[in-house]
Amino acid sequence: MRLSLRFVIPLLLVLTAFAWGSMPLVDALMQRWFVRDLEIRSTLIANTAEEPLAELISTRSTTRINAYFNRLIQDERLYAVGLCLPGRLDAIATFTFPSEIRCAQLKLPLGADERQLQTAHGPLHLGVREVTAADATKNLLVLVHDMSFVERRSEETRRYVFMFFVAMGTIVALMTVAIAQLSWRGWVQGLRALLRGEGILRPAGSATPELRPIERDLRELIRDLERQYRPLDGSQRLWTQDLLRATLHGELRGHDVIVVSNREPFIHVRTPDGIRVQNPASGLVTALEPVMRACSGTWIAHGSGSADRETVDANDRVDVPPEKPAYRLRRVWLTADEEKGYYSGFANEGIWPLCHNAHVRPTFRSSDFEHYRTVNRRFADAVVAESRTDDPIVLVQDYHFALLPRMIRDRLPKATVITFWHIPWPNPEAFAICPWRRELLDGLLGSSILGFHTQFHCNNFLDTVDRLLESRVDREDFTVTLRGQCTQVHRYPISIEWPPASLARIADVASCRRKVREQLGLPPRQRLGVGIDRLDYTKGIIERFNAVGRLLEVEPRWIGKFTFVQIAAPTRGMIDDYRDYAVRVKALADEINARYPDAKAPPIILLAEHHEPDAVYEYHRAADVCFVSSLHDGMNLVAKEFVAARDDEQGVLVLSHFAGASRELPEALVVNPYDADECAAALHRALSMPPAEQTSRMRIMRGIVREFNVYRWAGRMLLDAAVMRERSPFGATGTAQGKF
Repeated sequence: MRLSLRFVIPLLLVLTAFAWGSMPLVDALMQRWFVRDLEIRSTLIANTAEEPLAELISTRSTTRINAYFNRLIQDERLYAVGLCLPGRLDAIATFTFPSEIRCAQLKLPLGADERQLQTAHGPLHLGVREVTAADATKNLLVLVHDMSFVERRSEETRRYVFMFFVAMGTIVALMTVAIAQLSWRGWVQGLRALLRGEGILRPAGSATPELRPIERDLRELIRDLERQYRPLDGSQRLWTQDLLRATLHGELRGHDVIVVSNREPFIHVRTPDGIRVQNPASGLVTALEPVMRACSGTWIAHGSGSADRETVDANDRVDVPPEKPAYRLRRVWLTADEEKGYYSGFANEGIWPLCHNAHVRPTFRSSDFEHYRTVNRRFADAVVAESRTDDPIVLVQDYHFALLPRMIRDRLPKATVITFWHIPWPNPEAFAICPWRRELLDGLLGSSILGFHTQFHCNNFLDTVDRLLESRVDREDFTVTLRGQCTQVHRYPISIEWPPASLARIADVASCRRKVREQLGLPPRQRLGVGIDRLDYTKGIIERFNAVGRLLEVEPRWIGKFTFVQIAAPTRGMIDDYRDYAVRVKALADEINARYPDAKAPPIILLAEHHEPDAVYEYHRAADVCFVSSLHDGMNLVAKEFVAARDDEQGVLVLSHFAGASRELPEALVVNPYDADECAAALHRALSMPPAEQTSRMRIMRGIVREFNVYRWAGRMLLDAAVMRERSPFGATGTAQGKF
């Protein structure tokens, strides 16, 4: 024991001296870390403030700029903010802005010594970033951070490092004593056994050293970690537009991103007052448009507006959005026959009713399919033409382009094709009635990744492939391998941007309630329900009206006190089923209203016209109830838009069990839209629900929509694509890499 102590005491002294001597190194390292952290913070603040600041600069209002800066310095580390304008000697700055900083002395980039400033307040960190105003003038944004916290953190770190080394020295010393005692005891016992003649004939090396099993376990653990390593899938991130953009430039190294859809995000239409830009009523556009603002890529779509050809350049391109271009729109032109056969015919009279259980019989014509194939090939030509590299990331959207993934794969073998199917996928028996079922499946399996809204639709797709194609279906990894190429089939529930851009442009809830009721000629205290859909038979508008009629029958207290407003954008009017449905919807609304001629307000108001997103969100904020009664829907983003609009945490969502959104929003009143009595009871419960219960339900749903937003939807797909691209050289995608 005395021998052990002679070793332990010097060891403790040496470790203590080492800990004390390493303090300057720790201080220097902490200083570098914190300075780098402040540089990153300065960059993030500058990027966030650039857009609103550019607009404020154009107003030339020093008061508004100062007010904006005073809000920024609420951050505990941000000490002061200033703005240096060309030709101006003094900065527009907060009252805390150091007098030592002169605009005339600032230049980019700053040297290492220039970034730190000693003042009477203490050490400060100086960050200077260039901000371009709306008139293209260059201005300097000066961000001053308080560095006094560095000394406090350094003191804490020194204390923790010292305690760590002391604790480590103690543990090492105790382990040394224990091992020494065990080794001494084993040596003595071995010597005694040798003197007794025991173990002389034991084979050499049969006794395993004590530490060898530990070493073996550690090596095996490291190998397991290496085998199981996966990049982050984004599940622990709160996705934003900036994070999505950073993911693209980080994980995907800024690769070329192309979106393909039938519907374009901006339509130019000719009016008596000139050309007007219109946002189409489409859940797909609602979801993808903010993603493309973050990606700054190219969106390829069918140019369907009456003034679309007048607004593109010689290459059929136009930068959008018009007010602040963020990405490029490439338009593809179709003849009237092609549009009728591809869009109205095969896509919407064939695939759409085939995939929706809405009791409308699909119609298949060989001429329609030939147009469908031709148009898909034309969009493949556009993808190749717009690709800046031979390995772009192509996001193919929806049932209009089931053949397109294979066409892209044949012409751009290195491309990563992510196809998202926005509508439900039927069971194998239902899909099998399509005469071109194998061609559609083969086309979709040209995708690298194929996404659906729900796991149920993924399962249906795998069952369909297993039933109809000779392929290898792996239900553990959810992959399909066809002719040596692997397609991953995953669930990606689509969502909306958070917060919605429209909310920044419209009034508060109280103002919207008052404005909407005045526009509709309703009493100020009239209870209001709202439904917002395309005039499509899958949306259950007739079932919704029947529920309203049933409510007034069983609960007459709501007659004249409750009005349901249905915003129904006309769609696909060239198809007989849609024209007939529109007539039936209007007739039913008129019939229900006619039952109550003496009511102070009509039970149903039908607005069969297009509404811009801002107007839609005004109705969401004005309503007491939002009723989503889809008969069969992939997701239905109207439900999520209503939740996002209600920052007052009031309002009740009545949601169809057959909409994909019901899987994510069980706090809504989930109903069977075919059961008029159940829906009427849900409407009555919604109108009678106490504010506290509304708040409790809405708060949970808003948290879900906030976290699972459209940037997360896109980010998860793009991160999966990044993993696939990283592994592709090693054959991880299932593509054959060679022959023996």
